[in-house]
Formats: sequence, structure tokens, C-alpha cells
Amino acid sequence: MNFELVMQELEALGKERTKKIYVSNGAHEPLFGVATGAMKPIAKKIKKNQLLAEQLYKTGNYDAMYFAGVIADPKAMTEADFNHWIDSAYFYMISDYVVAVTLAETDIAQEVADKWIESGEELKMSAGWSCYCWLLGNRPDFEFSESKLANMLEIVKNTIHDSPERTKYAMNSYLYTVGVSYLPLHDKAVETAKAVGPVEVKRDKTKSKFLLASETIQKAVDKGQIGFKRKYVRC
Repeated sequence: MNFELVMQELEALGKERTKKIYVSNGAHEPLFGVATGAMKPIAKKIKKNQLLAEQLYKTGNYDAMYFAGVIADPKAMTEADFNHWIDSAYFYMISDYVVAVTLAETDIAQEVADKWIESGEELKMSAGWSCYCWLLGNRPDFEFSESKLANMLEIVKNTIHDSPERTKYAMNSYLYTVGVSYLPLHDKAVETAKAVGPVEVKRDKTKSKFLLASETIQKAVDKGQIGFKRKYVRC
């Protein structure tokens, strides 16, 4: 399937209701409003195609950018490619659920994510922390440095309340993901989550929301989900 054909198929799958949901979350034109599940039949035909993924991502169309992540070949992407993708990611559904997810399937994931976390830029930081969530939820514990992850918990504890809004979400996710999916630091994550307490995130036109990682970890404990790992990062 070529670029024009994929764009036509995505447009045909667009729904006004889905489009409104995406827009309410920060997407803007151009977009079609395609449900992610509806993309699966096209993805099955294409499998991986990095060249096509790059063409789709460059459109700036949210649905095309999302689909680019679905068919991308992460191992064919360089750090420069990922930097280009994150620079074009204009809201969190692209930075955290397209770019970070794709990065999590590479050997350079931690190295790139570390740089993004230190960047001081909201969506880069968000993608960096999110990438660690995808990694921890999929890869075996022995692939990580316990001292490094512990130090990152300290960074969360000391800086989350003063971080940019979207970064707060990703840091909070990191906190409970360590607590749920990385057994060596479960106790430290619980202790850190309690020390952090509720994290206030301000949202446009609506009341503030409060995130509580300790509660999320406890729910996972109650359900016997500690140590949970996904089989795949991308669905």
C-alpha cells in the first residue's frame, strides 16, 4: 500500500465523534478521527514499513502520525530520527503514545529517554518518563540498573510538584509503574509515592485533577498484579 492509499483509507475510517474526543485531548487539524482499533486491518496488510511511516508522520495529521507509530520499524530508527519525531509531537497523545512507545522497542531507548528527561521541555520530559513506563512494563527486571531507577524515584519525589503539567502525569506513571512492574524497588516506590502524596494537575477549562500513585499501586497489590509485564509494547 502506498502513501496516498493509506491516507484515503484512514480518511474513510474517520468518525466525527472520535475526532471530537481527540480534539478535546489536544489534537488539532488536520485529523480524521480514526479509532485505533479500526487501524488494525490496514496495519496487518502493511506490517512494518519505515519509509511509509516517515511519510505519514510528516503530514502533521494526528491519525497518520499515530498510524506511523503502528507500522514503524523502531530498530531502523536512529536517535536523530526519534529527535525529529519528538520535535514534531505537538501534544501528549503523540509524545507519550506514539514516540515513547516506538522508542521503547529499541536498544537506545534508555539513552535517548534520559536526554529527554533532562531537556526541561514539557513533552520531551513527558515522553522520556513515559518511555521508561513502557520499558518497565515489558522488559525483564535484570535489564535495568536498580540504582539508576532508585535515583529517578528520588528525582520524582523532589521535583514532581514543580514540573510542567503533562510531565507530572508521566512522572506519576513512572512512580506507580516501578511500584507495580519492577519488583526490586516495589517497597521504595510505595514509600516514595506516600511521600509525594496527591499531585495536582491543572487542566484547561476544567477543575484540577489529583493523581495519587500510592492508591494505584495498592489497587495492583490487591489484585495480585505486582510484577506484571506485557508481552508486547505496541499492540
